[in-house]
Amino acid sequence: MMLLRQIAISLLAAAAAAPALARAAEPSADEIVSRSLESFYYAGNDMRTKVQMKLINPQGKVREREMTMLRINLGAAGDQRYYIYFHGPTDVKGTSLLVWKYPVKEDDRWIFVPTLRLVKRIAADDKRSSFVGSDFTYEDVSGRDLSDETHALVRKESLGGRPTYVIESKPKAAVDYARRVSWIDAERWLPLKEEYFDVRNEALRTFTADKVEQTGKHWTITARTMKNLQSGHRTEVVFREVEYDVGLTQDIFTERYLRDAPSQWVR
Repeated sequence: MMLLRQIAISLLAAAAAAPALARAAEPSADEIVSRSLESFYYAGNDMRTKVQMKLINPQGKVREREMTMLRINLGAAGDQRYYIYFHGPTDVKGTSLLVWKYPVKEDDRWIFVPTLRLVKRIAADDKRSSFVGSDFTYEDVSGRDLSDETHALVRKESLGGRPTYVIESKPKAAVDYARRVSWIDAERWLPLKEEYFDVRNEALRTFTADKVEQTGKHWTITARTMKNLQSGHRTEVVFREVEYDVGLTQDIFTERYLRDAPSQWVR
């Protein structure tokens, strides 16, 4: 009888300790966001993809963009380079965009305007302005820094059949939104949904991951939508021919190739 009592006491103690152990094993909000940024923006050593973008106004009128995006990672510090070349339509054909991303300071951005044969530097504080007239910002394209916001784990819930962490992020500096709520896949670490709110807690924009596919060992959001909830305008993006670790070199991400696109990679 004494042995059975000891076993029962041990089982009760283990059951009582289990929730605490589970909580202890739960990643922090910063860890969740850090892993999400890594999965979303840093997969592979480099990446090449064709991008189709549709800009859709509230009346349903569509404008399209087609581009090639190249990205390379530059070591443990987190520096990256992005190169985007526009294939169409005619009014933007030949335009190219270069981003040098730094985790510890403002990014450098340049755009080449072929009609003027001019390379123009984009001001650092323009990172939250519209990316080529879309509902995505420059920051949405190349990513933000973990330290730009404070993060809190709100809850865990299922979204579209996927387990997610719901994270509330608040910018440390005054920007165009007051808080952002993200639903981050608890296994693949990709953001499946994001909602942006202003200081009056009114919804500004909503991001959704419409399609997630595995390319090699990397899960990739291959279809995504950003909607401006105040204007009713939305932007739909599809990534095609996604390739990782294709052997991009750092010299591609320079002003020379802004003016003269590297045909091997933007075909």
